[in-house]
Amino acid sequence: MRVLIVDDSRATRAMIGRILKELKFETLEAANGREALERLRQNGTADVVLVDWNMPEMNGIEFIRAVRAEPNFRGMTLMMVTTETEYDNVVRALAAGANEYIMKPFSKDVIAEKLALLGISVV
Repeated sequence: MRVLIVDDSRATRAMIGRILKELKFETLEAANGREALERLRQNGTADVVLVDWNMPEMNGIEFIRAVRAEPNFRGMTLMMVTTETEYDNVVRALAAGANEYIMKPFSKDVIAEKLALLGISVV
């Protein structure tokens, strides 16, 4: 399974990537929503996209809306991974089309649990 990690923090992308590789996922990375859309258009869909909320150029909510607007990408699983912890923001992300929401900081177990809740098998 292929996972796209979208976060403007290189350190966060590396940490999430390490966790996903331990869980036997192939990973791709992008530094913002615009770059992520280009990666998807070039490389085809990802099975799961983990996307940060606060990023330059195109934030996570804008990215999720753009993905849900494109017929080829509508079936992808989108998971918001962010420091935005207010209930209203969780609701906004889910209303925009996110399938799940993880609040930073998180652990490998939290990511594995959320993926399992979405029906995605992990090691």
